[in-house]
Amino acid sequence: MDILVERAGGVMTITLNRPGRKNAITAVMYQAMADALVEAQADDTVRAILLRGSAGVFSAGNDLEDFLKTPPVGDDAPVFRFLRAISCAEKPLVAAVQGAAVGIGTTMLLHCDLVYAADTAIFALPFTQLGLCPEAASSLLLQRVAGYQAAAEKLLLGEAFDANEAHRMGLVNRVLPAAEVDSFALQQAQKLAALPPSSLRVTKALMKRASQHEVQTQMTDEVVHFAKMLLAPAAREAFNAFFEKRKPDFRSVS
Repeated sequence: MDILVERAGGVMTITLNRPGRKNAITAVMYQAMADALVEAQADDTVRAILLRGSAGVFSAGNDLEDFLKTPPVGDDAPVFRFLRAISCAEKPLVAAVQGAAVGIGTTMLLHCDLVYAADTAIFALPFTQLGLCPEAASSLLLQRVAGYQAAAEKLLLGEAFDANEAHRMGLVNRVLPAAEVDSFALQQAQKLAALPPSSLRVTKALMKRASQHEVQTQMTDEVVHFAKMLLAPAAREAFNAFFEKRKPDFRSVS
């Protein structure tokens, strides 16, 4: 299965498990993750949630082939169901990041409460390089975490950055050796699971309350622009170039 869901000791672990495609996410995978997050919310035995990738990779982002076959043009698309579920999750979310975390592989981390990265982790937000705009409210949240200039550099240029820079920006809590990051993140999730769930739920709600409406509004605005840009010439050129393994030429697009 491309998404593995396990429950143990009060922790639900959601693993992206498509190593042959660097855990690139399909619509079916988004739906499975959304369903798991909804189930976690309703299951009193789940007190914390851990997100991780298999085979030393977090996620290469969207599977572009699947993405173009079933473009997310409506509010009900699996990717947007997932984003609503992760952004509104009431229980603590912990992420363990190894290897590539591209596009939504990075933006979903902005909705996690604790993020631990391997020293091998590489982050990238290549939306402009694909003729698109940010999603997951990252156009709002990244600048709140990192400051406007740092966020602008990552979102406008779309260039990759390493775990140490992600830590300096405030995107991750701690950088660890690759061999240790999964077990450490699980230990942190287990610590959360051992605490009173009502205290965790209320504390998280209080911390997020002021920005929750803003986040949902920003996410909705991003979806509107994203859907239009997905059908525009810049995105078509970017995707064609990707599949043809060449550099895109945006000189004729506005």
